Amino acid sequence: MNGALSGVLADKRTTRFMDTTILRTFVAILDDGSFAAAARKMGISRSLCSKYISDLEEDLGVRLLMRTTRSVRPTVIGQEYGQRIREVLRQLDAANEGVRAASGNPAGTLKVGAPITYTLKSLQAHLIDFMDLYPSIELELVLDDGTSNLVDEGYAAVIRIGVLRDSTLHARRLDDVRIMMVAAPEYLDQRGTPTEPQHLLQHSCLHYNNLREAETWQLQRDGEPIYQKVQPVFSSNSTEMLQQMALSGRGIAMMPEFAVADDIAAGRLVPIMHNYVIPALPVHLLYPTGKLMTAALRSFLDHFAKLRLG
Repeated sequence: MNGALSGVLADKRTTRFMDTTILRTFVAILDDGSFAAAARKMGISRSLCSKYISDLEEDLGVRLLMRTTRSVRPTVIGQEYGQRIREVLRQLDAANEGVRAASGNPAGTLKVGAPITYTLKSLQAHLIDFMDLYPSIELELVLDDGTSNLVDEGYAAVIRIGVLRDSTLHARRLDDVRIMMVAAPEYLDQRGTPTEPQHLLQHSCLHYNNLREAETWQLQRDGEPIYQKVQPVFSSNSTEMLQQMALSGRGIAMMPEFAVADDIAAGRLVPIMHNYVIPALPVHLLYPTGKLMTAALRSFLDHFAKLRLG
């Protein structure tokens, strides 16, 4: 009986060691420094997260983590074990992705962040085409005009509009967005139409605060850049909100053409400053360096690279 029971327990331990969810949970705790954060990342309860680690420590016969009311940190042996487990999981993921890529049927969840209005106006049809081409990929699209952290928030890739800040991320250029300076006809009737950059100091300006230059609008004339300071009456990281403020006659806005083309055609907004060029903004698809390129992400990158939107 004792021998049979020992065999059952041994089989149970072997099953635990082979359960990569437990190992990935352990690595997530090392990365995030808490059971709660690791549980959220893994999509499990905190109690189950704790049980996984307790079971793992029991099976190994060693303490992997030092727990206090304020922190969780690895023991020396836990740190070494984590490094080895990372490599094992990396090789396993690489093997799995190699098989998926060879099969021509990439699968898995792909979390992508993208700006709201640009996606709805310019990318929506291409995203539907991608889903038709790769039905086994579960695309999780998060629309956000902010600058969320790609790695910390679990994104495989993000789409960004604007000049890139220095980054360790890979970048693929997708598009170039034409920028226009616009205002509602009623605003221009009341305040006049500016024709020179310095005139903007006497006007109510609606500022997109994700721009690299704080409260500065860039124009060009005869190939020479002009950086004009403005005094915003309203700032936002939302293109849609700025569009609505401009439509309500609150001021002058620098807007991407894709957002205001219909309003200009209908006469709701009027383009101004025709004698100056406003530099187009690049659109990039960003993804992490030094991380396994999944078959799902590679398919997404290749799909949009072929489109050559700009």
